Amino acid sequence: RVGGDEPRAVEVIRKYVVQIPELELLATYNNAVHAFQELKKNTVDLMFLDINMPGLSGTDLVRSLQNPPLVIFTTAYQEYALEGFDLNAVDYLLKPIPFDRFLRAVDKVLSRHQLQAAAQPVPEVVMPFEAPRPFYIYMRIDRQLIKLDTEEILWIESDKDYIKVVTKKSTYLTKQKISSMENLLPIRAFLRVHRSFIVPLNKVKGYNPNYLMIENTRIPIGRNYKQTCLEKFNPGNHNAPVFIE
Repeated sequence: RVGGDEPRAVEVIRKYVVQIPELELLATYNNAVHAFQELKKNTVDLMFLDINMPGLSGTDLVRSLQNPPLVIFTTAYQEYALEGFDLNAVDYLLKPIPFDRFLRAVDKVLSRHQLQAAAQPVPEVVMPFEAPRPFYIYMRIDRQLIKLDTEEILWIESDKDYIKVVTKKSTYLTKQKISSMENLLPIRAFLRVHRSFIVPLNKVKGYNPNYLMIENTRIPIGRNYKQTCLEKFNPGNHNAPVFIE
C-alpha cells in the first residue's frame, strides 16, 4: 500500500516499487481515512505512508490500527522523524526520495522478513549442515536489489567496508558489514570461521586447525574461532568434512 497527499510523490514511490520483484503494489491512496477503511478489511505486509495527509495524519493512521503492517514513513519535514520512529517504523524517507535511499529502506524490510523466517522452529528432519529450503538473502548491487539463494554461496569475505559473496557463477560486492550479513543467515547452515570469513557448512570438504577447504580455496580459521570450528566439524557429526593432515 502507498499512501500520500501529493500525487507526484505517490507516483515516484509507485515507480520505485514496480522495479523491485519482491514487492507487489496493491493500492495507492491520497486520503488516510480511505486507507484506514481498506486496511480494516485487508491485510498487507508493508505500507509507504506520508505523515502529512489530509483528515488523518499518517502517524494517527498507524496508531488507529490494531495490528499495523510494517511502515516506511515519507515526508518533506525532517522534524517528524522522531515521531515516526516512536511508532516502530522501519525507516523514514525525506523527500525528494533518491532511489538508492529507497532501496536501503526496502532492504531493511526484506531483512526483517528473513530474520523472522530464521527464527521459526526448524523441523527435526533438517540435518545439522542444512538450511530450511529455500532461504534467500537480498543485496544492493549497482542500485539494484539482488535476491540470492543461500545454497549458491561458497563463502562470504569481508573487504574493508564491503563484503564479497562468492558463488560458482559470480562474485557479488556489496557495502555491508559481515556481522550484519551473519545475522541474516540460517545458523544451522553457516559458520563464522574468521573475523573476515563466513562459510556454508555443507560446502566445506576438508579442514584442519588452521584452514578449511572449499572447492580449491583455503579459507583461514581465526584463532578465536578454532574451538567452535573443531567442535562443529567433529567426525561424529553427520556429513562432517575430512580432516586434513
